[in-house]
Amino acid sequence: MPDCKVAIIGGTGVYTQDMLENENEITVETRYGKVNMTRGDYEGQTIYFMARHGGGHSVPPHKVNYRANIAALKILAVDAVISTAAVGTLNENMPPGSRVVVDQFLDFTKNRTLTFFEGQGGIVVHTDFTQPYCMETRSAIIDAGNRINEKVIDGGCYVCAEGPRFETPAEIKMYKMLGGDLVGMTNVPEVTLAREAGLCYATIGLATNYAAGISKTALSHEEVLEEMDKGKEGLQKLLITAAAAIKPVKSCSCAEAGKYWQEDLHG
Repeated sequence: MPDCKVAIIGGTGVYTQDMLENENEITVETRYGKVNMTRGDYEGQTIYFMARHGGGHSVPPHKVNYRANIAALKILAVDAVISTAAVGTLNENMPPGSRVVVDQFLDFTKNRTLTFFEGQGGIVVHTDFTQPYCMETRSAIIDAGNRINEKVIDGGCYVCAEGPRFETPAEIKMYKMLGGDLVGMTNVPEVTLAREAGLCYATIGLATNYAAGISKTALSHEEVLEEMDKGKEGLQKLLITAAAAIKPVKSCSCAEAGKYWQEDLHG
């Protein structure tokens, strides 16, 4: 079986993957812009690591070049993508410190480019999102957690807000009523673009605090970073263990969902 290529997209607090070997920095040119990332090896797998917010957390969530990032991974022909996202929690069964392998999302973004398909070449595409996240990649993360005794929660609904401000208590109350478990600012359009491109994509929601109106204190970015730092070593091991377990041949529907991707139009 050929070696696999897996990408890890690190969100807030996840700016490196410390367990890679033979690291080198690469730049991928796409029609949407240049993308910088690290290439390395781990147990026979080629691993690409991308810091979503750039070095030093310099790019806010609503300014991330999501299309360039996903197009770059498509050009590199990665077999799967594992992303992390720091989130507030709305669910007492997913307290701060929880790692949730999300399986659904609610989109409350307002001003982002959400698709690759804008009528180029006369093609109109409506992508199925019955299963927004790759089942096999999700399973690889859950299985990895079980093997290395790093607890993960199977399933949760991610609410994506526009940001960069935190949400109001009224918004959090609404999200909870609609079935949201976690709230963050980055998973959309990343997840939608990944599916349009036919990539096997999964997200680990990293609960750092209770959301506004549930938390007993005001929210701060510093609080998020402090919580992220607590479980850094275990998270690094979880990510690399899951990445090493992914196989290039899959039975999921991700490639079928991306059947309209055309390199000359979107790459």
